[in-house]
Amino acid sequence: MVTPFTKDDHVDYGALKAFVDWQCESGVEGLCPVGTTGESPTLSHEEHHEVIAKVIEYAAGRVKIIAGTGANSTAEAVSLTQDVIARGGADATLQVTPYYNKPNAEGLYRH
Repeated sequence: MVTPFTKDDHVDYGALKAFVDWQCESGVEGLCPVGTTGESPTLSHEEHHEVIAKVIEYAAGRVKIIAGTGANSTAEAVSLTQDVIARGGADATLQVTPYYNKPNAEGLYRH
C-alpha cells in the first residue's frame, strides 16, 4: 500500500486513515504498510515505525497486517521487526533480500 504525504513532505496520517478505511471497506483481506515496492527507503526510522503502528490502529482487526520490516541492513531489519513484535497487532512481516550488497548464499541465509 502507498503512504500518503502532505505537500510539505510529511506523512499525511489523515489521508492514511482514509485509505486504510477505504481498503477495508472495499474488501481487501490484508494490508502491507511500508512494503519494499513503495517509499520505505525514504521514511525515517521514526516514520517507518509510526506508519506501521497507525495502519494497525486504523485497521482495528478488520484485515490482516503484513508489516514491511525488511531492509538492506540485517541489523535494521531485525530492529524494525522486533519493534513490530513488541507493539503487537501485525500478523506477519515482509522481509527482503539485501538489494545492494548482494551476499552469497551463506550471507543471505544469515540475513
